[in-house]
Amino acid sequence: MEAKTEESKIETETERLVLRRFSLGDVAGFFDLNLDPQVLKYTGDKPFKNHIEVCRFIRNYEQYEKFGFGRWSVYLKSSNEYIGFCGLRRSTETGEVDIGFRLMQRFWHRGYAFESAKAALELAFNRYGVDRVIARAMKDNQASHLLIQKLGMQLDSSFTESGEEWLKYELHKDVWLRNYSLK
Repeated sequence: MEAKTEESKIETETERLVLRRFSLGDVAGFFDLNLDPQVLKYTGDKPFKNHIEVCRFIRNYEQYEKFGFGRWSVYLKSSNEYIGFCGLRRSTETGEVDIGFRLMQRFWHRGYAFESAKAALELAFNRYGVDRVIARAMKDNQASHLLIQKLGMQLDSSFTESGEEWLKYELHKDVWLRNYSLK
């Protein structure tokens, strides 16, 4: 298992952002991100209790070792400031690869979620050979639905989880390469 140090491997860069593997250097930012009730409102997640829990989460995060990819910390290129995370996750139950994104509230409405998600899809289809990516969002999370649709994803189904209604979207590699690739 790769040691998670203060600085971690850069996965990709965009015009304004750097996406890199989770590292112990992310602990304070990750903790603050998940303390905000507005950020967590549509996730189903609970906040971390302390920095020790965040360290444990990062140390135990196995997506990179198991699948070569995972969620990535997102940093502003201009200031090296942690703004959240975005990336891929393969379900161990279904094998599906989903895309997820979570940014600190002060960075909403600036295009960072779209920019990082587009980069993550590019990696999924062109580096990691994924054929289909899904996205899931609570039915009431209109901002995520708009972003998911802007990425070119199409509604696939709805389901209920923990008493909440969710919508599931999908995007196939051939559609992405034809219409949305960064080429």
